[in-house]
Amino acid sequence: MHIVYKSEPERGRIWQRWLAEHAPDIQLHIWPETGDPAQVEALVAWQPPADIPALFPRLKLLFSVGAGADQFDFSALPPDLPVIRMIEPGLTQGMVEYVTFAVLGLHRDMPCYFHQQRQQQWLAHAARPAAQRRVGVMGLGELGQAALQQLVALGFDCAGWSRTPRQLTGVRCWHGADQQADFLAHCDILVCLLPLTDATHGLLNRSLFSQLPPGAALVQAGRGPQLNADDLLQALESGQLRAAVIDVTDPEPLPPEHPFWHHPAIWLTPHIASQTHNESAIAALLENLRRYQRGDALHGEIDRSRGY
Repeated sequence: MHIVYKSEPERGRIWQRWLAEHAPDIQLHIWPETGDPAQVEALVAWQPPADIPALFPRLKLLFSVGAGADQFDFSALPPDLPVIRMIEPGLTQGMVEYVTFAVLGLHRDMPCYFHQQRQQQWLAHAARPAAQRRVGVMGLGELGQAALQQLVALGFDCAGWSRTPRQLTGVRCWHGADQQADFLAHCDILVCLLPLTDATHGLLNRSLFSQLPPGAALVQAGRGPQLNADDLLQALESGQLRAAVIDVTDPEPLPPEHPFWHHPAIWLTPHIASQTHNESAIAALLENLRRYQRGDALHGEIDRSRGY
């Protein structure tokens, strides 16, 4: 089987060596080298090349190297080409760590304390127990469920919201547009882990922020275009929100003059919440390739009608 990898070359070389040892029947070519294009059955990419049907006439699978696939222009892809997002333990564990760090930091008022440090201000604030802090996660896929499991274990009062009904142990779940306002009213800290779709584009805006309890905080680890930056800044200025941890922006990176860089109530990280880990990622990719060869259902296949 021939596959082409089009992303970070160093990671591609690691994957190439791993497959040569563990699955010598699968040949991985690192873009722009493709071998015989007519033999390529799978493409692994962050951004695929243009005109896939002409380039790879026998292509059967398109894999994203990340946890999402919203970076793909689906209108430019063959309509019957399966698109598969990356599901692997390293990505999930990384997101659990990041969300836990962000929620704990906001829970213990760390943005305020770091601002005070820069002002040489020694001032303690009352701390609340985790059981009295309501944390809500929007997006109850694999990443959201794993993050909530950790937050429940830490003793937080946890809630979740998704497009369709879910049931999670220790988590009060809401679903659908009709229940969104009730969910938001129970979020002292809101965590966004939603995929980017037409429905979630610009979702984190003035209207949504106004439905949170006054003084709530935000963790944005979904996708950059979901957040209205001006509305966030206004919510922080008015006190409707007290702080935000932002891992994804639009554009990436932000321009030097963007106010997020220096805002005292914002922690900004460069899209590092959940990163692909080489060995677990290539093992997950191999498992999906074997499932394809056996005719089994693939893990992480995108439903194009939903966009995730």
